[in-house]
Amino acid sequence: MAVKKKEINIEEKLWQSANKLRGSVEASEYKHVVLWLIFLKFASDKFEERRQELISEWKEKYIEMTEFYTMKNVFYLPEISRWKYLIENAKQTDISLKIDTALLTVEKNNPSLKWALPDNYYSRLNLDTTKLSALLDEINDIDTIKDKSHDIVGRVYEYFLSKFAIAEWKGKWEFYTPKSIVNLIAEMIEPYKWKIYDPACGSGWMFVQSMKFIESHHGNKKDVSVYGQEYTATTYKLAKMNLAIRWISANLWDMPEDTFKKDQHKDLKADFIMANPPFNQKDWRASNELIDDPRWMWYDVPPASNANYGWILNIVSKLSENWVAWFLLANGSLSGGGEEYKIRKKLIENDLVEAIIILPKQMFYTTPISVTLWILNKNKKARSLEINWNIKNYRDRQKEVLFMDLRTMWEPFEKKYVQFGQNDIEKIATTYHNWQQKDFETKYQNIAEFCYSASFEEIERKDFSLVPSKYIEFVNRDENIDFDEKMTVLQGEFSTLLQEEQKSKEELLLVFKKLGYEIKL
Repeated sequence: MAVKKKEINIEEKLWQSANKLRGSVEASEYKHVVLWLIFLKFASDKFEERRQELISEWKEKYIEMTEFYTMKNVFYLPEISRWKYLIENAKQTDISLKIDTALLTVEKNNPSLKWALPDNYYSRLNLDTTKLSALLDEINDIDTIKDKSHDIVGRVYEYFLSKFAIAEWKGKWEFYTPKSIVNLIAEMIEPYKWKIYDPACGSGWMFVQSMKFIESHHGNKKDVSVYGQEYTATTYKLAKMNLAIRWISANLWDMPEDTFKKDQHKDLKADFIMANPPFNQKDWRASNELIDDPRWMWYDVPPASNANYGWILNIVSKLSENWVAWFLLANGSLSGGGEEYKIRKKLIENDLVEAIIILPKQMFYTTPISVTLWILNKNKKARSLEINWNIKNYRDRQKEVLFMDLRTMWEPFEKKYVQFGQNDIEKIATTYHNWQQKDFETKYQNIAEFCYSASFEEIERKDFSLVPSKYIEFVNRDENIDFDEKMTVLQGEFSTLLQEEQKSKEELLLVFKKLGYEIKL
């Protein structure tokens, strides 16, 4: 009996080809090596398609004019940038230089790609010509525009970003946000128009998914303005390219920068803010840095030992008066002491916190623990009216917070990982929207082990903790204890104790110093 060979999809084939570069290239570089080539192939396929259209329309005299390509959202490619030229020269010893030249030429001829493409990248890697040529041949077999209903380039981008995250897990920069999480948030927040901002935009995938949501709901991408900032240079270029090939106009400035130390959008007021910043980022500022930063002038200064509340206040400072923000943080941010407690208390008192949602474990490639989705709303009344379009349907939710626990709502994904299924997404989004509406008693109900709407008085009695398990009823609480959640809470409390101990030690040493005694530890 013949055994049918398993069909390997495009993404897997490309990963296998890139894996052959092992030895001369680190796994963390695979995505860059492949994605810039995929970009050139995609741009060439679109260019050739448009070129044939011009020829068939008897407009051959226009086939080398940039305007007749850009008018159809197609990049113009000079001959040395075209895929056909690269394939014809794939076996040449200077193929790396030819690829670098192609990328440089494309960027020069298309202003929207300014700062998006790498400079002298392949030449610097000193790639083996035979292996690079084999990779070019593999990519040459892909028709990137054949299936209009599927985003081939997007699939490859997403696959390589996820594979990179798995291969290189170091728990530092969670720049890849799983698609099912972004889809859930888009269904909950419904970012149809106006300004969208991401202070840690990574490779720009959340912008892309938001635009797909708008298109799938018959919205217009032209009604949306995109603003972002990214710190890592290579990831910044990926974001620029990722958005450019989809003709998504975005203001990411001309270079990567640290959002805290050089805020590139100081005066921005955004209608929708989304973020998946680095979790528990240490040493984000020195103890005497950014003390007087206007982003937290109405709150306490976030602790230098952890950037979580720095991200929160950066987001609050950018949110326009009537709109909403969502972001992901480690669970420890729900109950930390010290400055974090003071900031969290004021956020709740100012009626900014709308929902706190615990996500399942194993959703992220970069950390196995459960994390928290925060939703902040600058004006709950105006937001409710926007959703319902009828003032009679407005329900006064002043200072109430919706808590949701989604740890049992998932389906398997890529071996040991999980994701939200479409039915889960619909249930969660519907629950959230029902909670926002007036018909509270008929459409929304507190459900054990799933959701609970807490009043300000209840939260105050819990000493302003935002840990969902303090509010949501659990039928069998012992079986629903989240070890990771408990540990992150203890971690936050222990961190606060250490900070207080260090502060006391410094004050004591200063007293001895003033008395003329120097103590060395």
